[in-house]
Amino acid sequence: MDVLLNGACGRMGVVVRTEVAKGGHPGLRLVAGVDPSAGEGAAEVEDGAPAGSLPIFAALEDYDGLVDAILDFSNHAATKALCDDALRRKAALIVATTGQTPEELALIEAAAAEIPVFFAPNYSLGVALLTRFAREAAALMPKPEVEIVETHHDQKLDAPSGTALALAHAVRESLPEARIVEGRSGYGKRTPAEIGIHSLRLGNVVGVHEVHIASGDEIITLAHEAQSRAIFAEGALAAVEFLEGKPTGLYGMDDLLAERLG
Repeated sequence: MDVLLNGACGRMGVVVRTEVAKGGHPGLRLVAGVDPSAGEGAAEVEDGAPAGSLPIFAALEDYDGLVDAILDFSNHAATKALCDDALRRKAALIVATTGQTPEELALIEAAAAEIPVFFAPNYSLGVALLTRFAREAAALMPKPEVEIVETHHDQKLDAPSGTALALAHAVRESLPEARIVEGRSGYGKRTPAEIGIHSLRLGNVVGVHEVHIASGDEIITLAHEAQSRAIFAEGALAAVEFLEGKPTGLYGMDDLLAERLG
């Protein structure tokens, strides 16, 4: 598959290019990158390959070549331009950003009515398993009280993280009466029907997510720690491969896991 990488000079764009350069995805070929910083001394790929080895364009419309898929690691503000470009090209779309507004989420869903779209708040396969385990644990524990704690580096813009919100919504599938509470302050007891989310921003932490489920006199703690951004690149590249030959629709990590589990 020929892939156009949006956000090619950003932190994750460089990691994606590094992983592809390692040769672990022989069926994928990065044909071009898009980044507003094109021509401003873009970052080098970690294995030493120069940024110039991949043509970088300042905007999506500047690249007129054929592509099978667009992989986005830019910013949620690019959602409209991204969806419009993917629809124009009839290319599969993999959205690997978080923080979308309700309007931007609607654009992604609308695009999925015409092209295959993969959208996930986190592209780690480990986080996908954590989400599944948390949903199942909340369903099985009697009268569970659930608290989610997420920790990221101090440059992360959105809080709570998209992953923490996805975990909360997954748990709420098992506890439909629960209310998601972002942070806690003031004076008063915790209500039983709460799913709490707490955000920490510290140093260079890649990402830690913990789900604490209390029931009576016992507590289950499920946790995932990302030790390298490469896991997100690997998951996103797996999502690109997953979409090859798929019909129109909106796909996520549950679909990828289901295919891998057979």
